[in-house]
Amino acid sequence: MTQLTSPDGTRASRLAFGTMQFGGRADAAASRAMFDACIEAGITHFDTAHLYTDGASETLLGSFLGDHRDSLIVATKAAFHGGAGRANILASAETSRQRMQIDTLDVLYIHRFDPDTPLTESFGALAELKQQSHIRYIGLSNFAAWQVVKAAHVAAGFGLEIAVIQPMYNLVKRQAEVEILPMADDIGIQVAPYSPLGGGLLTGKYAQGGTGRLNELANYAARYGKEEMHGTAAGLTALARDLDTHPATLAVAWAAAHPTRPTPIISARSPDQLAPSLAALNYTMSPQTYAAITALSATPPPATDRLEEQS
Repeated sequence: MTQLTSPDGTRASRLAFGTMQFGGRADAAASRAMFDACIEAGITHFDTAHLYTDGASETLLGSFLGDHRDSLIVATKAAFHGGAGRANILASAETSRQRMQIDTLDVLYIHRFDPDTPLTESFGALAELKQQSHIRYIGLSNFAAWQVVKAAHVAAGFGLEIAVIQPMYNLVKRQAEVEILPMADDIGIQVAPYSPLGGGLLTGKYAQGGTGRLNELANYAARYGKEEMHGTAAGLTALARDLDTHPATLAVAWAAAHPTRPTPIISARSPDQLAPSLAALNYTMSPQTYAAITALSATPPPATDRLEEQS
């Protein structure tokens, strides 16, 4: 499996930090404090995107790198809007480099599958960027398993490989277990899943009347609106209480404990909100606890849908 490393060879940490909130729900001071907390905890993998907070996320992250730059993996995603055509990929990559004031993007993801653009065009552009030393690794975000395999085949024709993919994965969104995680493990692609806390649902805050993306953004409300998901969150909160830990710590540690060893991307709006997720770095999860958490939500059916063969 490809092992992501920083320019000086530092290996990727077991968790990554996502800067989606930088310059949005987290102002510059809170963003800097979270960056510093991550560095202190040993996080070496930072994730952003051309889209996030209209560029403020990339700009702030770049301003924080300083002397840490060569020991960190800085990942970003090409423009979400405008498709995965050559011009869009090249333009957004250049914008990201300028915003962060770095010569090379350690990881550049295609942010989503573009059915209207041939993958040969997308990977032709990525090959140009690699040849110019503007990117080191190539990633895919929000791709289905078959789309990743197709992309890997096309990439090979350009002498490239897919190093990392970024699916959604958490205790109430387990579809990645069916094909994405085993596919990536089989062909040697690292997985850095996003939303291990389910948009905050798995922290238990919404059951206590808290606010956040689930009650502020329509897409998150729809994504996590099923009653059984809220039941799972309540069960996780109860289990965390019994184990004298925070449900967010359990949720992140559970996602990281999948046998294929993904690297969950944690995020937050403040250092206090971040702390329970960072604690997952040092949380030792027993097989019994892993099984108890897993049992809180339905295991998705196998790809063949032959339920009688599901163990």
